[in-house]
Amino acid sequence: MPSSTAPSLHDSMSDLRKEYHIYLKLERGLSDNSVLAYEQDLDKLLAWCADSGVEPEKATYEDLQAFVYAQFTSQTKARSQARVLSGIHAFYRFLLYHHYREDDPSELIEMPRRDQRLPEVLTVEEIDRLVAAVDLSTDEGHRNRAILEMLYGSGLRVSELVNLRLSDMYRQEGYMLIHGKGSKERLVPISPEAEKWFTYWMQDRSHLDIAPDQTDYAFLNRRGHQLTRVMIFTIIRRLADKAGIKKTISPHTLRHSFATHLLHNGADLRIIQQLLGHESVTTTEIYTHVDIQDLREAILKYHPANQ
Repeated sequence: MPSSTAPSLHDSMSDLRKEYHIYLKLERGLSDNSVLAYEQDLDKLLAWCADSGVEPEKATYEDLQAFVYAQFTSQTKARSQARVLSGIHAFYRFLLYHHYREDDPSELIEMPRRDQRLPEVLTVEEIDRLVAAVDLSTDEGHRNRAILEMLYGSGLRVSELVNLRLSDMYRQEGYMLIHGKGSKERLVPISPEAEKWFTYWMQDRSHLDIAPDQTDYAFLNRRGHQLTRVMIFTIIRRLADKAGIKKTISPHTLRHSFATHLLHNGADLRIIQQLLGHESVTTTEIYTHVDIQDLREAILKYHPANQ
């Protein structure tokens, strides 16, 4: 129950939504996409409350359980359930934080278990084949080789690669400033191999007719415009086909391979976390699961009891 001195939600739901938006954006520091997702989750709850005659500020644990059962079917994926429940948790934490409630009825609602899929990873030999598939005689050859080296050599997300700016690259010092998820920034080293091929690409880039508002983007298409995520996916998949790699791969596969190969060669998990820009080391720990899977496969393959 709200305290006697607490403001009433009935004053204006639109005002509350504005306040919630500011809370998500400024106090939680979420990206625009995350804020939109949380607000869409809230819309689902408010629609259910209106249909059920439940006031959201007075909803009980039992009410929220009923919402969960009404919202999800046996066909609803655990990831989708977790997405909505995360938004509901955020809303009631907001109400609690701003003293609209004295308790959080959502705190006992458990997240559905999500099957954690291990990411697809390329072997070093497959990376070599992918790199060798780049035709350096084409106009885009040096650019595409530099793209591969950035994705695999620095572990960049595809969005970070296409938005990489020359003004954020400190090439003499050997690092670049990356603007990651949630507007978080991190410094990432540029590998010597990536620097070499990027230098070749810069020579080719100097001959392009670059649009005035595109001059700071590191990677451009032949028309002098910023590359898109879709174009990077297309480049990677065409090279994979040419290299005879049967795995289903994407630019993110190179990021996974970067992290996994670092771990295999003894890098500390906290260092990998910093390089990848993960907020929590728990996210990075999936690569230890990949490592454990490799160990299990080695036992099955080489232990005499399994021959």
